[in-house]
Amino acid sequence: MTKTPFPTLRALAALFGLCAALGAQAGPTVDAIKARGQLVCGVSQGSAGLSLPDSQGRWSGLDVDFCKALAAATLGAPDKVRYVPLSSQQRFPALVSGEIDVLNRNTTVTSGRDAGLGISATAIVFYDGQGFLVPRKLGVRSARELDGAQVCVQPGTNNEQNLVDWFTTHKLKYRPVVIENLVELEKAFYAGRCDVYLSDASTLAASRSARAGNPDDFVILPERINKSPLSPWVREADANWASIVRWTVHAVVAAEELGITSANVDTFLASKDPQVRRLLGVDPGIGKSFQLDERWVYRVIKAVGNYGEIWDRNVGPKTPLKLDRGLNALWNQGGLLYAPPFQ
Repeated sequence: MTKTPFPTLRALAALFGLCAALGAQAGPTVDAIKARGQLVCGVSQGSAGLSLPDSQGRWSGLDVDFCKALAAATLGAPDKVRYVPLSSQQRFPALVSGEIDVLNRNTTVTSGRDAGLGISATAIVFYDGQGFLVPRKLGVRSARELDGAQVCVQPGTNNEQNLVDWFTTHKLKYRPVVIENLVELEKAFYAGRCDVYLSDASTLAASRSARAGNPDDFVILPERINKSPLSPWVREADANWASIVRWTVHAVVAAEELGITSANVDTFLASKDPQVRRLLGVDPGIGKSFQLDERWVYRVIKAVGNYGEIWDRNVGPKTPLKLDRGLNALWNQGGLLYAPPFQ
Protein backbone atom coordinates (compact mmCIF):
# COMPACT_ATOMS: atom_id res chain seq x y z
CA MET A 1 0.00 0.00 0.00
CA THR A 2 1.34 3.41 -0.96
CA LYS A 3 1.73 5.71 1.99
CA THR A 4 0.66 9.33 1.67
CA PRO A 5 3.72 11.40 2.56
CA PHE A 6 3.50 14.03 5.26
CA PRO A 7 3.40 17.58 3.89
CA THR A 8 6.80 19.13 3.45
CA LEU A 9 7.75 22.23 5.37
CA ARG A 10 7.63 24.15 2.11
CA ALA A 11 4.07 22.95 1.45
CA LEU A 12 3.01 23.87 4.96
CA ALA A 13 4.54 27.30 4.60
CA ALA A 14 2.65 27.80 1.34
CA LEU A 15 -0.59 26.69 3.00
CA PHE A 16 -0.15 29.10 5.89
CA GLY A 17 0.74 31.85 3.44
CA LEU A 18 -2.47 31.19 1.51
CA CYS A 19 -4.52 31.28 4.72
CA ALA A 20 -2.88 34.55 5.71
CA ALA A 21 -3.58 36.03 2.29
CA LEU A 22 -7.23 34.97 2.44
CA GLY A 23 -7.56 36.44 5.93
CA ALA A 24 -5.81 39.68 5.00
CA GLN A 25 -8.90 41.32 3.59
CA ALA A 26 -11.07 43.62 5.62
CA GLY A 27 -14.72 42.61 5.68
CA PRO A 28 -17.49 44.48 3.86
CA THR A 29 -18.75 46.13 7.06
CA VAL A 30 -15.42 47.81 7.79
CA ASP A 31 -15.14 48.85 4.14
CA ALA A 32 -18.59 50.44 4.33
CA ILE A 33 -17.79 52.19 7.63
CA LYS A 34 -14.60 53.67 6.22
CA ALA A 35 -16.27 54.68 2.95
CA ARG A 36 -18.99 56.70 4.71
CA GLY A 37 -16.62 57.89 7.46
CA GLN A 38 -19.12 56.95 10.14
CA LEU A 39 -20.16 53.97 12.25
CA VAL A 40 -23.93 53.38 12.38
CA CYS A 41 -24.80 51.96 15.79
CA GLY A 42 -28.20 50.59 16.85
CA VAL A 43 -29.11 51.54 20.42
CA SER A 44 -32.19 51.56 22.66
CA GLN A 45 -34.91 54.17 22.48
CA GLY A 46 -33.67 55.59 25.76
CA SER A 47 -32.31 53.75 28.79
CA ALA A 48 -30.31 55.73 31.35
CA GLY A 49 -26.84 54.34 31.94
CA LEU A 50 -27.00 52.24 28.76
CA SER A 51 -28.00 54.51 25.87
CA LEU A 52 -29.80 57.80 26.34
CA PRO A 53 -29.68 61.15 24.50
CA ASP A 54 -29.60 64.45 26.37
CA SER A 55 -31.63 67.54 25.45
CA GLN A 56 -29.13 68.34 22.70
CA GLY A 57 -29.19 64.86 21.21
CA ARG A 58 -25.83 63.76 22.63
CA TRP A 59 -25.87 60.08 23.51
CA SER A 60 -24.23 58.52 26.56
CA GLY A 61 -24.25 55.19 28.36
CA LEU A 62 -22.44 51.87 28.58
CA ASP A 63 -23.73 50.67 25.20
CA VAL A 64 -22.88 54.05 23.68
CA ASP A 65 -19.31 53.80 24.95
CA PHE A 66 -18.88 50.54 23.06
CA CYS A 67 -20.14 52.29 19.91
CA LYS A 68 -17.52 54.98 20.51
CA ALA A 69 -14.87 52.33 21.08
CA LEU A 70 -15.62 50.73 17.69
CA ALA A 71 -15.48 54.10 15.94
CA ALA A 72 -12.11 54.77 17.59
CA ALA A 73 -10.86 51.36 16.47
CA THR A 74 -11.97 51.61 12.84
CA LEU A 75 -12.06 55.34 12.09
CA GLY A 76 -9.65 56.76 14.64
CA ALA A 77 -12.27 59.00 16.26
CA PRO A 78 -14.90 58.04 18.88
CA ASP A 79 -17.31 60.76 17.78
CA LYS A 80 -17.79 59.43 14.26
CA VAL A 81 -20.97 57.56 15.18
CA ARG A 82 -24.59 57.89 14.10
CA TYR A 83 -26.93 56.46 16.70
CA VAL A 84 -30.15 54.76 15.56
CA PRO A 85 -32.71 54.23 18.36
CA LEU A 86 -34.58 50.96 17.85
CA SER A 87 -37.46 49.18 19.53
CA SER A 88 -37.20 45.51 20.49
CA GLN A 89 -39.06 44.49 17.33
CA GLN A 90 -37.06 46.80 15.04
CA ARG A 91 -33.57 45.88 16.20
CA PHE A 92 -32.93 42.56 14.41
CA PRO A 93 -34.45 43.53 11.02
CA ALA A 94 -32.39 46.74 11.14
CA LEU A 95 -29.19 44.73 11.63
CA VAL A 96 -29.97 42.03 9.06
CA SER A 97 -30.94 44.61 6.42
CA GLY A 98 -27.72 46.58 6.86
CA GLU A 99 -29.43 49.68 8.24
CA ILE A 100 -26.95 49.53 11.15
CA ASP A 101 -23.40 48.17 11.39
CA VAL A 102 -23.69 46.85 14.93
CA LEU A 103 -26.44 46.44 17.50
CA ASN A 104 -25.32 47.75 20.90
CA ARG A 105 -28.72 47.63 22.51
CA ASN A 106 -28.93 45.65 25.77
CA THR A 107 -29.74 42.48 23.81
CA THR A 108 -29.63 39.06 25.48
CA VAL A 109 -27.69 36.18 23.95
CA THR A 110 -29.92 33.17 23.30
CA SER A 111 -29.48 30.05 21.18
CA GLY A 112 -32.35 30.94 18.85
CA ARG A 113 -31.00 34.40 18.12
CA ASP A 114 -27.43 33.27 17.65
CA ALA A 115 -28.34 30.36 15.37
CA GLY A 116 -31.55 31.29 13.61
CA LEU A 117 -31.60 34.94 12.57
CA GLY A 118 -28.48 35.41 10.45
CA ILE A 119 -26.81 37.41 13.20
CA SER A 120 -24.11 36.64 15.75
CA ALA A 121 -23.42 37.64 19.33
CA THR A 122 -19.84 38.76 19.93
CA ALA A 123 -18.72 39.13 23.57
CA ILE A 124 -20.62 39.68 26.81
CA VAL A 125 -20.54 43.32 27.93
CA PHE A 126 -23.01 42.96 30.81
CA TYR A 127 -24.13 39.93 32.85
CA ASP A 128 -27.70 40.85 33.69
CA GLY A 129 -30.94 39.15 34.70
CA GLN A 130 -34.63 39.91 34.36
CA GLY A 131 -36.56 41.19 37.35
CA PHE A 132 -39.63 43.06 38.50
CA LEU A 133 -40.03 46.74 39.40
CA VAL A 134 -43.03 47.58 41.61
CA PRO A 135 -44.32 50.63 43.50
CA ARG A 136 -43.16 50.48 47.10
CA LYS A 137 -46.67 51.34 48.27
CA LEU A 138 -47.91 47.90 47.12
CA GLY A 139 -45.96 46.37 49.99
CA VAL A 140 -44.76 43.50 47.80
CA ARG A 141 -41.49 41.91 48.90
CA SER A 142 -41.29 38.95 46.55
CA ALA A 143 -42.32 38.18 42.98
CA ARG A 144 -44.30 35.25 44.39
CA GLU A 145 -46.74 37.79 45.79
CA LEU A 146 -47.69 39.05 42.31
CA ASP A 147 -50.70 36.78 41.71
CA GLY A 148 -53.22 38.67 39.59
CA ALA A 149 -50.89 41.58 38.83
CA GLN A 150 -50.96 43.63 35.65
CA VAL A 151 -47.48 43.46 34.13
CA CYS A 152 -46.02 45.97 31.66
CA VAL A 153 -43.80 44.22 29.09
CA GLN A 154 -42.42 44.89 25.61
CA PRO A 155 -43.39 42.51 22.77
CA GLY A 156 -40.72 40.72 20.75
CA THR A 157 -38.42 40.32 23.75
CA ASN A 158 -37.23 37.44 25.90
CA ASN A 159 -39.03 39.23 28.72
CA GLU A 160 -42.40 38.40 27.20
CA GLN A 161 -41.72 34.66 26.98
CA ASN A 162 -40.00 34.56 30.37
CA LEU A 163 -43.02 36.27 31.89
CA VAL A 164 -45.25 33.45 30.63
CA ASP A 165 -42.78 30.78 31.77
CA TRP A 166 -42.29 32.20 35.27
CA PHE A 167 -45.95 32.75 36.10
CA THR A 168 -46.89 29.34 34.67
CA THR A 169 -44.16 27.60 36.67
CA HIS A 170 -45.26 29.27 39.90
CA LYS A 171 -48.98 28.77 39.14
CA LEU A 172 -49.76 32.47 39.36
CA LYS A 173 -52.13 34.51 37.26
CA TYR A 174 -51.27 37.83 35.61
CA ARG A 175 -52.56 40.25 33.00
CA PRO A 176 -50.01 41.50 30.45
CA VAL A 177 -49.98 45.13 29.32
CA VAL A 178 -48.00 44.89 26.06
CA ILE A 179 -46.54 48.14 24.68
CA GLU A 180 -43.82 48.17 22.00
CA ASN A 181 -42.37 51.65 22.51
CA LEU A 182 -40.16 51.67 25.61
CA VAL A 183 -40.87 55.30 26.52
CA GLU A 184 -44.64 54.75 26.25
CA LEU A 185 -44.41 51.54 28.25
CA GLU A 186 -42.59 53.28 31.08
CA LYS A 187 -45.05 56.18 31.04
CA ALA A 188 -47.86 53.64 31.40
CA PHE A 189 -46.15 51.98 34.37
CA TYR A 190 -45.44 55.19 36.27
CA ALA A 191 -48.99 56.39 35.53
CA GLY A 192 -50.33 53.31 37.30
CA ARG A 193 -51.70 51.44 34.28
CA CYS A 194 -49.88 48.32 35.47
CA ASP A 195 -48.60 47.07 38.82
CA VAL A 196 -45.32 45.62 37.62
CA TYR A 197 -42.64 46.46 35.05
CA LEU A 198 -40.67 43.43 33.82
CA SER A 199 -37.27 43.89 32.16
CA ASP A 200 -33.54 43.40 32.71
CA ALA A 201 -32.51 44.63 36.14
CA SER A 202 -30.19 47.20 34.53
CA THR A 203 -33.07 48.59 32.46
CA LEU A 204 -35.27 48.75 35.56
CA ALA A 205 -32.59 50.60 37.52
CA ALA A 206 -32.11 53.01 34.61
CA SER A 207 -35.84 53.61 34.30
CA ARG A 208 -36.29 54.18 38.02
CA SER A 209 -33.45 56.72 38.17
CA ALA A 210 -34.48 58.63 35.03
CA ARG A 211 -38.27 58.49 34.86
CA ALA A 212 -39.72 57.91 38.30
CA GLY A 213 -40.73 61.14 40.01
CA ASN A 214 -39.16 59.82 43.21
CA PRO A 215 -36.93 56.75 42.65
CA ASP A 216 -37.33 55.70 46.30
CA ASP A 217 -41.04 55.12 45.66
CA PHE A 218 -40.18 52.04 43.57
CA VAL A 219 -38.35 48.83 44.42
CA ILE A 220 -36.73 46.09 42.30
CA LEU A 221 -37.81 42.74 43.74
CA PRO A 222 -34.99 40.31 44.65
CA GLU A 223 -35.86 37.52 42.19
CA ARG A 224 -34.09 37.21 38.83
CA ILE A 225 -36.22 35.00 36.63
CA ASN A 226 -33.49 34.15 34.16
CA LYS A 227 -29.93 34.85 33.05
CA SER A 228 -29.57 37.74 30.63
CA PRO A 229 -26.05 38.08 29.24
CA LEU A 230 -25.95 41.16 27.00
CA SER A 231 -23.77 41.40 23.90
CA PRO A 232 -23.20 43.53 20.82
CA TRP A 233 -24.57 41.82 17.70
CA VAL A 234 -23.39 41.76 14.07
CA ARG A 235 -24.36 40.07 10.82
CA GLU A 236 -22.93 36.56 10.84
CA ALA A 237 -21.65 36.74 7.25
CA ASP A 238 -18.82 39.15 8.14
CA ALA A 239 -16.28 37.30 10.27
CA ASN A 240 -13.74 40.14 10.20
CA TRP A 241 -16.19 42.64 11.67
CA ALA A 242 -17.41 40.13 14.27
CA SER A 243 -13.80 39.65 15.39
CA ILE A 244 -13.20 43.39 15.69
CA VAL A 245 -16.33 43.89 17.79
CA ARG A 246 -15.55 40.86 19.97
CA TRP A 247 -11.95 41.83 20.62
CA THR A 248 -12.78 45.47 21.26
CA VAL A 249 -14.79 44.23 24.24
CA HIS A 250 -11.89 41.98 25.26
CA ALA A 251 -9.49 44.92 24.90
CA VAL A 252 -11.16 47.09 27.55
CA VAL A 253 -11.33 44.10 29.91
CA ALA A 254 -7.66 43.30 29.31
CA ALA A 255 -6.79 46.94 29.95
CA GLU A 256 -8.46 46.80 33.35
CA GLU A 257 -6.65 43.55 34.16
CA LEU A 258 -3.32 45.26 33.35
CA GLY A 259 -4.12 48.51 35.17
CA ILE A 260 -4.25 50.59 31.99
CA THR A 261 -6.67 53.53 32.03
CA SER A 262 -7.56 56.40 29.73
CA ALA A 263 -5.47 58.66 31.97
CA ASN A 264 -2.28 56.56 32.09
CA VAL A 265 -2.32 54.74 28.75
CA ASP A 266 0.37 57.02 27.32
CA THR A 267 2.82 56.09 30.08
CA PHE A 268 2.22 52.39 29.35
CA LEU A 269 3.59 52.85 25.83
CA ALA A 270 7.05 52.68 27.43
CA SER A 271 6.25 49.45 29.31
CA LYS A 272 8.54 46.45 28.98
CA ASP A 273 5.69 44.02 29.69
CA PRO A 274 5.15 41.95 26.51
CA GLN A 275 1.39 41.75 27.14
CA VAL A 276 1.10 45.52 27.36
CA ARG A 277 3.32 46.08 24.34
CA ARG A 278 1.23 43.72 22.20
CA LEU A 279 -2.08 45.15 23.41
CA LEU A 280 -1.13 48.75 22.73
CA GLY A 281 0.57 48.01 19.42
CA VAL A 282 4.08 48.93 20.54
CA ASP A 283 5.16 45.53 19.26
CA PRO A 284 3.50 44.98 15.86
CA GLY A 285 1.27 42.05 14.91
CA ILE A 286 -2.12 42.38 16.62
CA GLY A 287 -3.51 45.06 14.32
CA LYS A 288 -2.68 43.11 11.19
CA SER A 289 -4.81 40.20 12.41
CA PHE A 290 -7.89 42.43 12.27
CA GLN A 291 -6.87 44.50 9.24
CA LEU A 292 -6.53 47.53 11.50
CA ASP A 293 -3.49 49.61 12.30
CA GLU A 294 -1.36 48.62 15.28
CA ARG A 295 -2.58 51.39 17.62
CA TRP A 296 -6.30 50.61 17.44
CA VAL A 297 -6.53 49.31 21.00
CA TYR A 298 -4.57 52.31 22.26
CA ARG A 299 -7.17 54.59 20.64
CA VAL A 300 -10.03 52.60 22.17
CA ILE A 301 -8.64 52.91 25.69
CA LYS A 302 -7.73 56.57 25.20
CA ALA A 303 -11.30 57.28 24.05
CA VAL A 304 -13.44 55.31 26.53
CA GLY A 305 -11.08 53.85 29.13
CA ASN A 306 -11.01 50.31 30.47
CA TYR A 307 -14.08 48.29 31.42
CA GLY A 308 -14.04 49.52 35.01
CA GLU A 309 -14.02 53.14 33.85
CA ILE A 310 -16.92 52.48 31.47
CA TRP A 311 -18.89 50.81 34.27
CA ASP A 312 -18.23 53.48 36.88
CA ARG A 313 -19.02 56.33 34.50
CA ASN A 314 -22.36 54.96 33.37
CA VAL A 315 -23.92 52.58 35.89
CA GLY A 316 -21.62 52.39 38.91
CA PRO A 317 -22.17 53.32 42.58
CA LYS A 318 -21.64 57.05 41.98
CA THR A 319 -24.27 57.21 39.22
CA PRO A 320 -28.06 57.38 39.67
CA LEU A 321 -28.24 53.63 38.87
CA LYS A 322 -25.91 52.76 41.78
CA LEU A 323 -25.09 49.27 40.46
CA ASP A 324 -22.35 47.16 42.04
CA ARG A 325 -20.07 45.21 39.72
CA GLY A 326 -21.28 41.80 40.94
CA LEU A 327 -20.88 39.27 38.13
CA ASN A 328 -19.42 42.06 36.00
CA ALA A 329 -16.26 42.22 38.09
CA LEU A 330 -13.03 40.80 36.71
CA TRP A 331 -12.51 37.05 36.98
CA ASN A 332 -9.75 37.54 39.58
CA GLN A 333 -12.07 39.72 41.70
CA GLY A 334 -14.99 37.30 41.95
CA GLY A 335 -16.73 38.16 38.67
CA LEU A 336 -17.07 36.62 35.22
CA LEU A 337 -15.16 39.09 33.03
CA TYR A 338 -12.16 37.44 31.43
CA ALA A 339 -10.12 38.57 28.42
CA PRO A 340 -8.44 35.92 26.23
CA PRO A 341 -4.77 36.58 25.40
CA PHE A 342 -3.80 39.20 22.81
CA GLN A 343 -1.09 37.32 20.96
